[in-house]
Amino acid sequence: MTSTAKESLHALVQLTGFLGDPANDFAILGEGNSSAKIDENTFWVKASGVEMRTVQPDSFVQVRFEPVLAMLDGPDLSDEEIRQALSEAKADPGIVAHPSVETSFHALCLSLDNVNFVGHTHPTAVNAIACSVGFEEAFSGRLFPDEIVVCGPAPVLIPYIDPGLPLAREIRRRIDAYRDAYGESPRVILMQNHGMIALGATAKQVMNITATMVKTARILLGTYALGGPHFMSEDAVRRIHTRPDEHYRQRLLAGE
Repeated sequence: MTSTAKESLHALVQLTGFLGDPANDFAILGEGNSSAKIDENTFWVKASGVEMRTVQPDSFVQVRFEPVLAMLDGPDLSDEEIRQALSEAKADPGIVAHPSVETSFHALCLSLDNVNFVGHTHPTAVNAIACSVGFEEAFSGRLFPDEIVVCGPAPVLIPYIDPGLPLAREIRRRIDAYRDAYGESPRVILMQNHGMIALGATAKQVMNITATMVKTARILLGTYALGGPHFMSEDAVRRIHTRPDEHYRQRLLAGE
């Protein structure tokens, strides 16, 4: 294993343990998954069925980008065909562990500029909104400056899609639309009746994004007791998102 692979794996183990810590209420049992870019050719992804809270270095599988990304442009596949394709994408075919069924969206996200780590969780506070009829309206604005600094000017919102290849294809379509609108990659993807994805340059940034989105969800839920959310104006969001001092603080928080 190369030194780069070892370093990314070590950071990923720490990140995943944090995301799976029961005290944080981000994910329980076999929920969620995580990944880290190794180089232009391969990445680590959590093995299917492994609990995030108990991960060890052997809880992850090294996977090749090219065959996984090719699935996004290929024909529709059955569940068994997807499983076989992911197995064939392993860098070491002798590894028994199997990549997560959501490996395709991890490959997609890790191929974006300045994204080296991805954390997918099902926080109770976030899902209380994502599983509601008010999902899109509730997440249609920003509530406070640090939400913008840590999580970007807006999330990508995804309607419920069957996990796996169909979900990855819809995520790609909506990321493309987001990049056209904002000129950058998103930091947060929120999936209806499912959960959230945090995308970061560092493991620390993914931790911070996840924690901040959970705080946002709790605040948002609280606003409905007093008439509903008072979103910041588009001008105010743009101002925070483009301030040089906030960019400096953003880099410090991400550990860059």
